[in-house]
Amino acid sequence: MADPEIEAMSAVATAVAALQEDERDRVLRWAAERYGVTLGRSCGRRGAAGGGGAADDTARGDVTEDEIAAEAPEFEHFAELFAAAQPKTNEDKALVAAYWLQEIKGQNKWQAASLQTELKNTGNAIANITDALSGNMRQKPPRIIQLQKSGSARQARKTYKVTREGLGYVQLMLGHGG
Repeated sequence: MADPEIEAMSAVATAVAALQEDERDRVLRWAAERYGVTLGRSCGRRGAAGGGGAADDTARGDVTEDEIAAEAPEFEHFAELFAAAQPKTNEDKALVAAYWLQEIKGQNKWQAASLQTELKNTGNAIANITDALSGNMRQKPPRIIQLQKSGSARQARKTYKVTREGLGYVQLMLGHGG
C-alpha cells in the first residue's frame, strides 16, 4: 500500500525541481500560507526529542531577536526594501512597511498613517490600511499587535508593533530565512 505522505512529498519535489531558488521559496511560502502551516527558519531540521527549551526552539525554527538583527539587510530607501521583498497581498505590503519603520528606522511603535505614507511614496498605497493590519493581527501567531488606542471612536489612533513572527516572515520574504 502506497504512503500518501511520501507520494505528496515526491509530487512537491518534482513540482519545484525545475524552479530557481527564489521561485521555489515563493511557491513553498504560498503553500504554507494556503494550508495554514507555520514554517520555521530550519523546518527541515526538526529535533527528534521535541522536549522543549531553548535548543528545541532553534530546532523548530523559531527566530531570535539577534538572528533577525544579524540577517537584516541594509536598505537606504523604503522602495529598495519593498522591491526586494516583493509583497503581493495588502497584508504583506503593510507588514513590509511596518518592518521598514520598526527595524530599519528604529521606531519601536508606529501608527497606520506612517505606513500609508511610505506606501504612497512608492505608488503602493493600500485602500484600507487598517484592514491590512487586522489581517496580520489575525494570523496565528500574529505578525502585528496593537499596543494602544487613543480615543473611543472606531477611527481612534492606534499604535502598533511588529512581532518576532512578523519580523521573521519579512526575513523570509527577503530570502534570508531559509
